[in-house]
Amino acid sequence: MRNTFAYALMLAATLGLAACDNKSEDKAQDAQSHAESAQKQMDKAQENVNEAAKENAEAAQDSAEAKQEAAKEGVPAPATPVAPAPEAAPKN
Repeated sequence: MRNTFAYALMLAATLGLAACDNKSEDKAQDAQSHAESAQKQMDKAQENVNEAAKENAEAAQDSAEAKQEAAKEGVPAPATPVAPAPEAAPKN
């Protein structure tokens, strides 16, 4: 009697574990797809940062060339535009 009960209990435990296993695999696959998506977005953001840095460098070079040309001609150099400083938050 004890052997029959033990076998039934082991069978039920095995079936229970087998049924729960599928959910963890699904979660792992979902996590992997989210990680891939996040990596693609990070790559795209890095490309945008690199492009902005390149444009900044080109603008600085153009500005330097304009100042050199103005100095050669004896004309005052045009002012370099400066971004306005952010307003300070009011202190309490």
